[in-house]
Amino acid sequence: MVSVMNRVKPTTCIIGLGLIGASWIKALRGQDKVGPVVGYDRNLDSMQLAKETGLIDEYTEDLALAVKDAEFIIISVPILAIESILQTIKDSIKSDAIITDVGSVKGSVARDIRRVFAKDLPNFILGHPIAGSEKSGVTAADETLYQNHKVILTPLPETSPGALQFVIEMWEVAGAKVETMSVEHHDEVLAATSHLPHLLAYSLVDTLAHSHENKEIFNYAAGGFRDFTRIAASSPTMWHDIFTANKDAVLHALDLFTEDLNKLRSAVETSDSTAMMGVFTRAKVARDHFSTILARRAYLEPMKNTVINYIATPGASVRGSFRVPGDKSISHRSIMLGSIATGTTEVEGFLEGEDSLATLQAFRDMGVVIEGPHRGRVTIHGVGLHGLQSPPNTLYLGNSGTSMRLLAGLMAGQSFDVEMTGDESLSKRPMNRVANPLREMGATIETAAEGRPPLLIKGGDALTGIDYTLPMASAQVKSCVLLAGLYAKGTTSVVEPAPTRDHTERMLQGFGYPVSVEGSKVTIESGHELKATKIDVPSDISSAAFFMVAASIAPDSDITLQHVGINPTRIGVINILRAMGANIELSNEKEVGGEPVADIRVRSAQLKGINIPEDQVPLAIDEFPAIFIAAACAEGKTVLTGAEELRVKESDRIQAMVDGLKILGVEAEGTEDGAIISGFGAQGAFGGGEIVTHHDHRIAMSFTVASLRAEKQIKVLDCANVATSFPGFVDLARHCGIQVQEEV
Repeated sequence: MVSVMNRVKPTTCIIGLGLIGASWIKALRGQDKVGPVVGYDRNLDSMQLAKETGLIDEYTEDLALAVKDAEFIIISVPILAIESILQTIKDSIKSDAIITDVGSVKGSVARDIRRVFAKDLPNFILGHPIAGSEKSGVTAADETLYQNHKVILTPLPETSPGALQFVIEMWEVAGAKVETMSVEHHDEVLAATSHLPHLLAYSLVDTLAHSHENKEIFNYAAGGFRDFTRIAASSPTMWHDIFTANKDAVLHALDLFTEDLNKLRSAVETSDSTAMMGVFTRAKVARDHFSTILARRAYLEPMKNTVINYIATPGASVRGSFRVPGDKSISHRSIMLGSIATGTTEVEGFLEGEDSLATLQAFRDMGVVIEGPHRGRVTIHGVGLHGLQSPPNTLYLGNSGTSMRLLAGLMAGQSFDVEMTGDESLSKRPMNRVANPLREMGATIETAAEGRPPLLIKGGDALTGIDYTLPMASAQVKSCVLLAGLYAKGTTSVVEPAPTRDHTERMLQGFGYPVSVEGSKVTIESGHELKATKIDVPSDISSAAFFMVAASIAPDSDITLQHVGINPTRIGVINILRAMGANIELSNEKEVGGEPVADIRVRSAQLKGINIPEDQVPLAIDEFPAIFIAAACAEGKTVLTGAEELRVKESDRIQAMVDGLKILGVEAEGTEDGAIISGFGAQGAFGGGEIVTHHDHRIAMSFTVASLRAEKQIKVLDCANVATSFPGFVDLARHCGIQVQEEV
């Protein structure tokens, strides 16, 4: 093979669009060293994004087709997936194509090659870049990732010198320093220097996380603990595959370490100062030497309580077709019911926001094995209705009221005590409306003053089913009582004064648990079993609402929101905006996993003020901050009543929105159960100013949208909590035309 520096730029195929492979391709493209690039990944979204960003030229879902014309093939997939990849492509690759991989275990890849091809493969170059990042995926691709980092190539006896030189030069183009060694030596070295430390970090963090003192341990952990255990934040799936593939070398390294650790333990036990000092001084000298010969690299900085403000400047219009993150309500419930089901539940479209992740972590703390999330994919290994274990410490639920209220119902049926707490905002929110019906069922629950968190739920109480009439419409209270009913003797029923979201009922049925719905009454009976299923989480209509309002109020706007959940108990925002004159069309309507979804097209319209029907209020309770912005842009007066629940959300949303509107020059008045907003109509506009969000994510996003009809800059304060429900909001807002920047 002629040197890459002197040959035609090769047609290239990249298999696996993760950080490692994507960064190499980005570097090669930046130096104009490859020709057309075809991409393949199991995730269609990743392939589409890679093409949109120019990382690849084409993609295909047919792997054999992807490699057919390739002169250079990069395999960047988990170690245990390589054999399957090779089986798929073996009859399609060109005879002179050069193939390389980026896995951190080389012996298993060499065995895969021989099993699949049963012959010498001189143009397959085994490679391993010693570089990485805490980030992942196509969007994390960094063309500088390999600069001044080592790449180890492990040529086999049959390896072509020309092919080896080609791959060396391709890595050097990316700025890497290439070394070669044997397969066996590589795996032994990496087992000791990389694989064993990861094994120890995972083990140590897991041990301490299960300690009853874990809160104090992590609160007072110093830099040494942070630095050593940083690597425990790496992908569990990837490291599971590595330890499986390099088992013998890892076990050998672990045995050596265990033997020396036992000696050190004995030295500490017997106060053998000489032996201890021998270990410590030898280690210090070795580490000092290690520091001088390796390039320094920045690792993850310690977590900080960062204050984020949004600076939104006046904008013109919003346009485009896109998908907002997954539905938060369904994401919560998928984790909860998947955890207490029997079997393995697969979830797609999971919202990777802080609230949903708080629920996920709570069940991990109770012994449930959960893989992911990774690009919206979560795998839950359910433990059954009675398989949850006592958590080692308090369940911390961050800002998520949904997590706390729904979990209260589940925890009331357990045999162990559980305390649940949250952040400053959650600690101010009322919990007696779930605690009181649970007490009627026989649960023992302690709260702070006025029924606020923390909640302490005593285990072992025998629950009895009740017929409960909700004093006010609340899907969270209804769901809490129904979930407790799974553990209660007899039947449990809930009667609603008005319809609320029915995700819990639908999902219980999806898990095979019988639920009776008769008008406003929902009934379940204990004694049945939840069976694992597959869940496709639709886009969240609450997140879509901000863009629906944006397109309605901004002139010359036209957007399509894809795959949005249109559950009949959640479409109040559509009904209200349509009543105000919004131009909203639904298309591609279908049902996915028991939930109706559709694409929603919204175009500019002159809105008019209305008296919002009270029967629509429970169907849009989370969307009212955005609706307030629409009302301010409408012609005439908008009156909201029957929405007292808005005063006990993450903030008093009625007061927060009214105060913000007044700052921007809008005539608005809060009432006990709603608001009266006098819109400025077609010729008016918001003024500028600073908005206090009270750390409420929906307040922050609503006033960001208001900038589309503003005359001056709007500064929205304390927006960090937007990540609780809508990670990536700023990027998506900018993508469609909203002019907003983060100020840290």
